[in-house]
Amino acid sequence: MATTRALSIEDTNLASASTVAATTNKEYSDVDLSLALRTNTKDIFKKSNAEAVKFAVKNLLLTNQGEKPFNPYYGGNLYNFLFELADGGTEKSIVREIRNVLEVYEPRVDIPSLKVIVNMEPDQNSAEVTVIFKIINTGELVEFTTVLSRLR
Repeated sequence: MATTRALSIEDTNLASASTVAATTNKEYSDVDLSLALRTNTKDIFKKSNAEAVKFAVKNLLLTNQGEKPFNPYYGGNLYNFLFELADGGTEKSIVREIRNVLEVYEPRVDIPSLKVIVNMEPDQNSAEVTVIFKIINTGELVEFTTVLSRLR
């Protein structure tokens, strides 16, 4: 947020200026990891605004800690929860881990508006995770759902 001082001739005392806060909306953009080329320009596609943030959240949550070089704590580490008991405690732990990792590594997500829904499916050895959040600057509501499953 940029702060500017507003002075006018009508002010009798120019030493005491009023302060006006101006906000700017940033455009978020990321490279599309499919690396598909546009047919007319031979340039790769990019994701912008809500799609860029949603893609970043997906990558963050589906990355295990230790997978990203030189940043061993980056990632949601959610697959480790699939080897725990499928009960309410595990669901709460997944919600807490998602909230913590988004608070630390994704500054574009409005944390107070974050809602996480976890549905454990022990018979399928999987968990369905739905994350609903607002994007800072735009206020756009985004919903992201993924299924975590372990391989046998």
